[in-house]
Amino acid sequence: MNSPIAIVMAAGKGTRMESELPKVLCQANGRPLVRYVLDALNQAGVEKMVVVVGYEAEKVESELASEPNLQFAHQTVQLGTGHAVMMCREQIKDHDGPVVVVAGDSPMMQASSIKSLLDDFADSTPACLLGSLIHSDPTGLGRIVRDADGRFVGIVEEKDADEEQRKISEVNMSTYVFDCQKMLRALDRLTDDNKQKEYYITDLPGIMLEDGEDVRSLPVLKPIESYSVNTLEQLAEVEQVMKNLSTE
Repeated sequence: MNSPIAIVMAAGKGTRMESELPKVLCQANGRPLVRYVLDALNQAGVEKMVVVVGYEAEKVESELASEPNLQFAHQTVQLGTGHAVMMCREQIKDHDGPVVVVAGDSPMMQASSIKSLLDDFADSTPACLLGSLIHSDPTGLGRIVRDADGRFVGIVEEKDADEEQRKISEVNMSTYVFDCQKMLRALDRLTDDNKQKEYYITDLPGIMLEDGEDVRSLPVLKPIESYSVNTLEQLAEVEQVMKNLSTE
């Protein structure tokens, strides 16, 4: 199996950040958010990366121009996370091995979590491995649903979850490892049949299950990785966590 490559989704504006910058260029402790993501991937052994750019693409490209083994894919119209991955077809079409797909605005991503996922993927060779998190307060997050034998069944968003499903503490954190060629085949079947008319990466595991592929969820992500950055308040929280960690 070939070395892993990564797709980093970095096309959004992040309107709630009250900045004209692309969201991934907003800074935490003096560094762009996307830099923390690239560092974690590098430390986990991922050398080649494809960064999906869109809003103010030239600013992201300029910031990352000196990064080795990094290519850009352009998502000129943002039609969802699945659509972002579609835009990388040309760069990954010949890759035979794992593809890590992550969000570029996740500065608390841990290299150890990515490495655990890649190690498990190498051992079990599924079509898709989701990195999940056992969350003390899963409110608002997509739940990982399993059958009676503990096998992955699907992701249920909170708005679609019934009372029992809302009690599930294992949540999806938009961190995936796919078999590249199987992912590309599943992308051919991805549709925008939803109210938002967007293509969602969260639909890919279900498509793969329908095709009889092996899809798994591994709860190896750490609580610290649940910190998201969508507002200035959340950015301040992340900066404080970073400062606390640096003094430990």
